Amino acid sequence: MILTVTLNAALDLTYRVPRLLPHTSHRVRHSAERPGGKGVNVARVLAALGHETVVTGFAGGATGDTLRRLLAESTGPLTDALVPITGATRRTVAVVDDATGDATQLNEAGPDVTPAEWAAFDDRYGHLLRDAEAVALCGSLPPGVPVGAYAHLIRQARARQVPVLLDTSGEPLRRGIAARPDVVKPNAAELAALTGSTDPLPAALDARRRGAHAVAASLGPEGMLAITPTGTWRATPPTPLRGNPTGAGDSAVAGLLSALTEGLPWPDRLIRAVALSAATVRAPGAGEFDAGAYEELRAGVRVETL
Repeated sequence: MILTVTLNAALDLTYRVPRLLPHTSHRVRHSAERPGGKGVNVARVLAALGHETVVTGFAGGATGDTLRRLLAESTGPLTDALVPITGATRRTVAVVDDATGDATQLNEAGPDVTPAEWAAFDDRYGHLLRDAEAVALCGSLPPGVPVGAYAHLIRQARARQVPVLLDTSGEPLRRGIAARPDVVKPNAAELAALTGSTDPLPAALDARRRGAHAVAASLGPEGMLAITPTGTWRATPPTPLRGNPTGAGDSAVAGLLSALTEGLPWPDRLIRAVALSAATVRAPGAGEFDAGAYEELRAGVRVETL
């Protein structure tokens, strides 16, 4: 099975409005709520692809109860192994402007996690690693979780020889990458913040020198750049896309992890990741992808050797 870790899970709320204008009232055309947080989104895509997937992290309060109920309704082989906490799971709000397709995101910080709750998670994580083919460590850290948490979890996975992908930002990324994850997946802004370079290629090279075995950088509508021990590639979608980009990076992580566990070479991993990411832009919400668009887009993804 594939294990995804979401230490700061969320209940995702999406509102669609005809046009988003500051300082005015808006009539919502459509609203939806979904289980969220980066690793949860990754897990839902993996399960939809048919991969046995386990979700762990934290969930608490009424929003946590709702998240778990919605997670149980997800399609595919997905297991809930979230650790209960006293604090309430955060909410995120995406307001989608139907006129432009742009989304405005509002993210709460998350609940306070106690030392005892962190210890309970750490114990569960160690047990889940025994059956894991690969691990994704995704998203922000809630208050109370040590800033070096991802570095600690990476070292545990490496000790068991379980491939681990890290998708986070800021200081947790800086510390985590030094623990030598198999793959890091920053976006362009996170990569620039880590390295100080706004040029993705030298920035990704710098990130790899800092400890990552491979770097797969999301470049938004320009696709993905990968620097690995076996080569360097850039993959781009066949056409520009309009839609909601929320969760597109999480679908890319699902593509990379699923292809890794299937033993596919890096160019094929990138094709799957970019196609899933683009198909998610066409879908109504994070953690979902347009299956028809995915098959169409996968055939048109271009991979260039650098």
